[in-house]
Amino acid sequence: MKQNVPVAKGQVYEIAIESLGNSGEGVGRYEGFTVFVPFALPGERISARITLVKKNYAVGTLVEILEPSPHRIEPVCPVYGTCGGCTLQHVTYEEQLRLKTQKVRDIMERIGKTNPDLVQPALGPKQPWHYRNKMQIPVGWGVDTGSKLQGQTGKTQAGGANELKPVLGFYAMGSHDIVPCTNCAIQNEGNNQIAAVCERLIRETGLTPYNEVTGEGMIRHIIGRIGENGWMVIIVSTAKTLPQAEHWISEIRKHLPQVTSIVLNHNSRKTNVIMGRDCTLLWGDETISDTIDDLKFRLSPHSFFQVNPEQTLVLYKKALEYANLTGEETVIDAYCGTGTISLFLAKQAKHVIGIEIVEPAIVDAKANAKRNGITNVEFIAADAAKEMPQLVKRGVKADVVVFDPIRAGCKEEVLKAAATMKPKHMVYVSCNPASMARDICVLRELGYEVQTVQPVDMFAMSAHVEAVALITRVAVNQNDEVIYGAEKIV
Repeated sequence: MKQNVPVAKGQVYEIAIESLGNSGEGVGRYEGFTVFVPFALPGERISARITLVKKNYAVGTLVEILEPSPHRIEPVCPVYGTCGGCTLQHVTYEEQLRLKTQKVRDIMERIGKTNPDLVQPALGPKQPWHYRNKMQIPVGWGVDTGSKLQGQTGKTQAGGANELKPVLGFYAMGSHDIVPCTNCAIQNEGNNQIAAVCERLIRETGLTPYNEVTGEGMIRHIIGRIGENGWMVIIVSTAKTLPQAEHWISEIRKHLPQVTSIVLNHNSRKTNVIMGRDCTLLWGDETISDTIDDLKFRLSPHSFFQVNPEQTLVLYKKALEYANLTGEETVIDAYCGTGTISLFLAKQAKHVIGIEIVEPAIVDAKANAKRNGITNVEFIAADAAKEMPQLVKRGVKADVVVFDPIRAGCKEEVLKAAATMKPKHMVYVSCNPASMARDICVLRELGYEVQTVQPVDMFAMSAHVEAVALITRVAVNQNDEVIYGAEKIV
C-alpha cells in the first residue's frame, strides 16, 4: 500500500534530532515527518537509513553523526549498542539527568495539564554504575566473542573459534538473541562474578541451554541476588533436579564464598516468564537479608525488592517528606506490595493501613513488620478499588493516602475512594510518569492538585525514570464537597 510520507524504507536521509523518545531514542523530523533514531541525541544532525515506515512515523538506524552533541561520550560497555539493556551510555550522566527531568516535565505538561515548572531536577546517585543488586541473565548457545547469539538450534557447531557453546548474556535490542556478557557495567560486581562462575559450570557439566523456540534444553536463566549479608544464586531449569548438583555447590562455595543460598527453580512451561512457582533449596539458607535505611528485610527467591538500594532510599525519603507526618496521622498505602513504603511511613505515623491484591506479598509485608518490631501497621489482602470504599463505609478516615501502583497506574475507583476520605494530601510514587500524569487529571476533578513532582533516577544508563508527586486537597465548594461528573464526592 502506497503511503503518503516523505521517506522510503532503505533510503538515507539527513535529520535534525529535537528530543528523546520514551526508550531513549532520538526523535527528529524530515520534512515535518517524525523519525525515531536509536542512539541519536537532541541537538545532533545525523544521517539515518529508514528501516520501518508507518503512517505517522518512521524508524531509522544511525548511519553518520554530522554534527555531534557536546554531551556525547564513548560508551563504557564493549557490547553497548548490541545489548538491549542500556540505551543512554553514549550520554554524559549529567545530561542523562537533564533529559530525564525534561521528559517528566513534558509528560506533566502534555498529559497532566500541569505547570512543568513544578517538576524538580531529577535526583541521581553518587555512582551511576554497578548498582543493580538483582541479575536475571538468560542462557543460550553462542560464540563467546561478544557477538550476537549465532543460532538457536541447541546443537554445537564443531570446529575452531566459531564453535557454539553455552553462554550467559543479555537480550539484543528488539529480539531474544543473546549477546554474551558476564561483565555488565550496571550490575553489582557480585552478580558479574556469579554469572562468570555459572557460565563455566554449565560448560563443565555439559548441561544444555534452554531453547525458547523449540522448548528443548535445561538451563534457562541464572539469577543473582546481592544482599547485605549474603548472596543468593538461583538456577532456573526445566528439570526438577540439577545434575551434578554437588559439583555446582562445591564450586560456587569455593569461588563465591559470599554466597549463602543456592536454589533450583523449576520452570518447564513454554513461556517467557522467567521463574516457575516451585523452588528447591540446594544448599544454605532459604533467604538472604537486606536493609533499606534501618529497616531489615528477608528476601526469598520470589520476593520483590527494589534493585537500586541507594536510589530506593532517596525515593522513599522523598515520599516520607511529602507525607509530612507528625505522629498523629492515619495513612493508607493503597498499593503496598511487600510493605516497604508502609513500614517507612509507620515510623512517623500514628497508624498505617497497607492494601495489596497479591496475597503472598501481604504475607511478606506482615513478616517484615514483625521482623522490624513495627506494630502500628496493618496489612489487608484485597483489591484497593473494592477495599477502600468499604473502609469509607466503616468510617475510616485517612489523613494521607499513598499510591505506588504498577506501570498502568491507579484504578479510577481507588482515586475516587481516596478522595472520599478527604485526606489533606496524597503522595504518588510512580514507575511510569505518564500514567501518574493521567491519574493527576482525575484527581484534579476530585478536588486535588499537584504541588510538586520529584523525578528520581533509579535506572542510570536507561531512559526509565521514576517520580514522586505531592498532591493536596484544594478545590472544594462552600459545603466542603467536590462534584465529579454527575456524582457528588462528599
